[in-house]
Amino acid sequence: MTSLLRDRDLIRAFDHAAPAYDLLTALNPGHRGALRRSARRLRLPAGGTGLHVLDLGCGTGASTRALLEAAPHARITAVDASAGMLARAAAKPWPQNVTFLHRTAEHLLAAASSTGTGTTTTAATGADTTTAAVPPGQRYDAVFAAYLFRNTTDPDAVLAGVHTLLRPGGRLAVHEYSLSGSTAHRMLWNAVCRTVVEPAGALTGDRGLYRHLRRSVLDFDTAPHFAARLARAGFAAVRTLPVAGWQTGIVHTFLAVRPRPAVAPPAAAARPGRAHPEAHA
Repeated sequence: MTSLLRDRDLIRAFDHAAPAYDLLTALNPGHRGALRRSARRLRLPAGGTGLHVLDLGCGTGASTRALLEAAPHARITAVDASAGMLARAAAKPWPQNVTFLHRTAEHLLAAASSTGTGTTTTAATGADTTTAAVPPGQRYDAVFAAYLFRNTTDPDAVLAGVHTLLRPGGRLAVHEYSLSGSTAHRMLWNAVCRTVVEPAGALTGDRGLYRHLRRSVLDFDTAPHFAARLARAGFAAVRTLPVAGWQTGIVHTFLAVRPRPAVAPPAAAARPGRAHPEAHA
């Protein structure tokens, strides 16, 4: 059985795969279209004007591009653990409202709650600088996470961090390989990986990463289980939506909201001339 890559091993695998990553994902006819659809499903108002959006696990920037198309006026911070993938993303043309940050998802919450520094790649120059890239207490109006959670060692801890990073009322869209639970969809995924994905990865010397991809999807939550995981993490209005094409039943969009705190109703004033009920307790 293929063992899953984790932590530094997985980061190194993505670093190695980065030069050919866009070429291989382009072989999937629904890859970019599905990302764009999931980003639109955030339904950010006014093109994102005045909003700060986090692209968590941005890879080579396909998810960032999808966010930019859905919310062209938002301030977008795109984060990835792989320096190789991030360099590919930052080398593409971007407007000034897009910034890239080299950091793992697991460390992002700690960085936001401390005064530590991180490596930032700005869209304007593509240069790496050391700066207080995540201000203490930084919060986001929306988070987009594509192909992230099944690659984390502790999805619940990352979800808890995302919940904290969102402002109350903030929106989350997760775009993920999460099988429906149908045997037919599981068989289709296995067949596509064994006949297309893994052989293509072997041509670039990245068979190990694409074996990990196949296995990680099989081992990850089914769509109903991941929706339940979101609810347990404290998210509300959880919805699961399919994507189109051959990936139906294999890739899903998960939408959720960080609830706003409940507002207690004002206490009723005691009527003049009547004792408060507790006066006789």
